[in-house]
Amino acid sequence: MPSKCILCAVVLAATLASAGCDEELASPSPSRVSIIFVGPTARRSDLPVSAQACVAAVGVTHIHPSWRSFAAIPLQAVPPDRYEVTFEDVPRNVRVSFRVNDQNSCDENPTGAVTRNVFANGVRLMQNATTPGNGEEPGYALTVSATGTVSQ
Repeated sequence: MPSKCILCAVVLAATLASAGCDEELASPSPSRVSIIFVGPTARRSDLPVSAQACVAAVGVTHIHPSWRSFAAIPLQAVPPDRYEVTFEDVPRNVRVSFRVNDQNSCDENPTGAVTRNVFANGVRLMQNATTPGNGEEPGYALTVSATGTVSQ
């Protein structure tokens, strides 16, 4: 009889372990992700005349997240040098991408796409993806674990 109890315990442990793995791989509930772009919130006065069409097209600093069909969503300015937004609906364990557009980046990229100083849940991101826009524009890709850990 004791060997039967040991077998039951092993089967139960294996079932619980696999249930935990399945939950991690296909977690239905989304993760919370805070995106921060570090950059001046006031428009730079030294932007060249050639960047003015881009400045007008960008408008307010905004983000285009893939999990929202790349719709433009304004970032909240936190003067003098930061923008931020928090999403509660980022899919877990799925590679997602986004782009940030900022007027002050119009002299570095003709669409104002930002290529540095972007963080997700405190992790500095490197420009590693392209996103749809005016052609392919520089962006970021990441994966969020069930615990909220961001990896590129």
